[in-house]
Amino acid sequence: MGQGGEQRRTQVYDEELGAAVARAQEGDEAAFAVAFRLVQPGLLGYLRGIVGEEAEDVAADAWLEIARDLGRFRGDGAGFRGWTATIARHRALDLLRRQKVRPRASTTDLDVLDLPAAHNTAEQALETLSTERALALIADLPRDQAEAVLLRVVVGLDGPATARVLGKRSGAVRMAAYRGLKRLARQLGVTEDGQHTLGESR
Repeated sequence: MGQGGEQRRTQVYDEELGAAVARAQEGDEAAFAVAFRLVQPGLLGYLRGIVGEEAEDVAADAWLEIARDLGRFRGDGAGFRGWTATIARHRALDLLRRQKVRPRASTTDLDVLDLPAAHNTAEQALETLSTERALALIADLPRDQAEAVLLRVVVGLDGPATARVLGKRSGAVRMAAYRGLKRLARQLGVTEDGQHTLGESR
């Protein structure tokens, strides 16, 4: 699907999500179920990339908090995705702290750079993978790159929303996502022109 088609699909998705959230805030339990159905797959994918097998438990904790604080949320469908990702990230980091596993820090401060969010070739390569393999590859990235890629590609947040979730500047998040996707493309043997170089005969 082209970029325009993808943007339209995301817009329709966010409109449906925003309407469901608004109804859920008025007490409509069925609407909350719709919001859960729309958000949970991406949220679970993001959490699997951070905490692995603990993702479902962390997601359950996050949804308890989301349900409790739903009345305080203000925003549209895209905003709700960012809000839920922030809550899920906090619960994941709580778990990692309890396990005494420190997140890997970025090795360099690249905030001053302002590069494109992601290389389209790398995104296309990622889309061809099974979810399980994609998450396994992403989990091997440095943590800042992994989170940026997961939030951008799996959860579907834009650059500013991803930056808000991670508490970083947009330039740093864009660079992390760019570097992560480039690294994934290299691992998959995808060249700049979109050709696969590994596991294929010419």
